[in-house]
Amino acid sequence: MRALAALAGKEARTLFVSPIAYAVIAVFLLLSGYTFVVTLAVGKQATLVHIFFQAAVQLVLLVPLITMRQFAEERRTGTLELLLTAPVGEAAIVLAKFAACMAVLLVMIGLTFAYAVVLAALGDPDWGPVYTGYLGLAMLGAALVAVGLAVSALTGNQIVAAVVSLGLFGLLWGIDPLAALLPHPADDWLIGLSLLARFTPFAVGAFYTSDFGFFLTVTLLGLFLAMRALARR
Repeated sequence: MRALAALAGKEARTLFVSPIAYAVIAVFLLLSGYTFVVTLAVGKQATLVHIFFQAAVQLVLLVPLITMRQFAEERRTGTLELLLTAPVGEAAIVLAKFAACMAVLLVMIGLTFAYAVVLAALGDPDWGPVYTGYLGLAMLGAALVAVGLAVSALTGNQIVAAVVSLGLFGLLWGIDPLAALLPHPADDWLIGLSLLARFTPFAVGAFYTSDFGFFLTVTLLGLFLAMRALARR
């Protein structure tokens, strides 16, 4: 456990000293802040629902930039082999990188809680959707990071890792129209894979254990695949 904590701390420091993390956080906050101001000032809506949906889309677009180099770049530079010879297993390496990426995402998402503070200062917002919305963003982010790490572990090119991750995330986010073209029960099975359909209840203040379980399952599956990809190396 101590080795895992030390490795996670090292990976987190590596991410936070890189310009990629700060660029991703800056873009995320700039776009979400603009939407919040427009929604509040023009739409006169004291709600964060729009912010949650936009933030979810931004995660789909930005997470590949964080995960793309976690394994692919280390394999290209030859440092992955050195890391694998360290007295830690593949599981510890994957979990450390997952924890580091999640630290960046949680900081990025957590900074937007300032919007909820502003709403509280101006009125009496419904805190139920606020709490579930942030939980949904964290669960969605965890699932995307885990899958992104698995993709990065399968390739030695970080650009390829980013493109494949982005394509996969985009497909799972916008799979609903395709599901509508299929007969029952195939449409239900496909909708069950939709990130948008799974995230929507969280954003509007609902909490279903099936949606929570979906994101948890995807996260665990992604981490398992990343571990297996490292083991094959």
